[in-house]
Amino acid sequence: MQKEKINLSQLEQYLSKAAWILKGPVDASDFKVYIFPLLFFKRISDVYDEEYQKALKESDGDEEYASLPEFHRFEIPEDCHWRDVRDTTNNVGQKIEEALRCIEQANQNYLYGIFGDAQWSNKNKLSDRLLIDLVEHFSQYKLSNELVDPDMLGQAYEYLIKHFADLTNKKAGEFYTPRSVVHLLGLILDPHEGESIYDPACGTGGMLLECVDHLKDNNEDYRTLKLYGQEKNLTSSSIARMNMFLHGIEDFQIVRGDTLRQPAFFEADGLKTFDCVIANPPFSLKEWGAENWANDPYGRNIAGVPPKGNGDMAWVQHMIKSMNSTGRMTVVLPHGALFRKNAEGKIRKKLIEEDLLEAVIGLGPNIFYGTQLSACVLVFKQVKEDEKKKKVLFIDGADQVRVGRAQNFLEPEHVQQIYSWFGDYKDVENHVKVAELAEIKENDFNLNIPLYVEKIIKDDLPSVEEALADLKQAWNESLEAEEKFKNILQKFI
Repeated sequence: MQKEKINLSQLEQYLSKAAWILKGPVDASDFKVYIFPLLFFKRISDVYDEEYQKALKESDGDEEYASLPEFHRFEIPEDCHWRDVRDTTNNVGQKIEEALRCIEQANQNYLYGIFGDAQWSNKNKLSDRLLIDLVEHFSQYKLSNELVDPDMLGQAYEYLIKHFADLTNKKAGEFYTPRSVVHLLGLILDPHEGESIYDPACGTGGMLLECVDHLKDNNEDYRTLKLYGQEKNLTSSSIARMNMFLHGIEDFQIVRGDTLRQPAFFEADGLKTFDCVIANPPFSLKEWGAENWANDPYGRNIAGVPPKGNGDMAWVQHMIKSMNSTGRMTVVLPHGALFRKNAEGKIRKKLIEEDLLEAVIGLGPNIFYGTQLSACVLVFKQVKEDEKKKKVLFIDGADQVRVGRAQNFLEPEHVQQIYSWFGDYKDVENHVKVAELAEIKENDFNLNIPLYVEKIIKDDLPSVEEALADLKQAWNESLEAEEKFKNILQKFI
């Protein structure tokens, strides 16, 4: 009988083995569709049992009392508990499907649609034998509050999301932003107690949870945050909601939907606005809804209509419109958004002239899953500090990476270096430039970082004489090596 808390390494192995069981009939990019709902189902079943036992003890064994809804965070209807699925040996997929739907219906306010739309009863893909193995595998640990910290389960989720990102590579960028990039955005945004945070392309919720962690790191009460997210992908939006519950977050709203076509959050006089807006929207989205933008009913066409085949500047305008009167935002974009001309150039010009842009930060190449593109971070503020008005900070962080074989990595020391440059707000040779708006205007509102951060090449090249001497020495050494090789070869002939 399990008595000790599960550590993170055990939990990670537990989830990896689940993926291994699915390997073969299920494509790696679809693992998450099955593993996350089962993990969440197991978790809420175990927590229900834990709550039941506590109430049973308090009531001296009154089973009716212990079953009352007020003692349970989520209600689990009769015959829909994990153990009911575990006791099933025929049509297991159908049993899982029924249990998940019933739990959603019994908890409509919180869990409606949370388990996604996986085809559990498709026996061509998921045989009874495979599902029995999967259910048995998940049954080996008890995932109660007592034995698993909510945060640890959330961390394991992140591990799995990254694990899938590694396996599926190209598709992964859709739902996984490297943790280091997310952390950099959280540091720059610097959310505090009582603030509202909004991510219009929230994926599995990583940016919102980073803001929670930021408050924890600063010993502030993260429970006072109000979190909002919208996500088009059904599976990702479901995982985001599960992720919130698993991290013990209560005050959040995550809505599935197309943000650019149909934003989800409103106040009496239009779009809802927030203290902090943060996102890594899909890069250069093609079919994003340009046809409606000129007369956007939500008033987001504040600086112009982005190109039909590229939604980057639509996201930026949506996010700016979503900031409240003292709001701030950080957004990840492809580098092209800094210098592409025509429609995007006009939008940049308008936003810069309104003095909303505070900083442009270039990140190193190949640090995102599934793309070798270099990305940048743009920082916007409704009200800039006096000393930053009519100025933009440019940071060239291209060399702040650890070069890997297939991918580069933004390590903690790189994040800290970029963040300290951002905080210091002063010129640093080869890395940082505080540019006046007049200079940006001279460059026709092109934000390409090399226009501002010039690289100083140190003049320590050898003279012609030195170079010739080195060449002569290298030539002589190569002749000697060739002679040695011939002598050795002679012995074998």
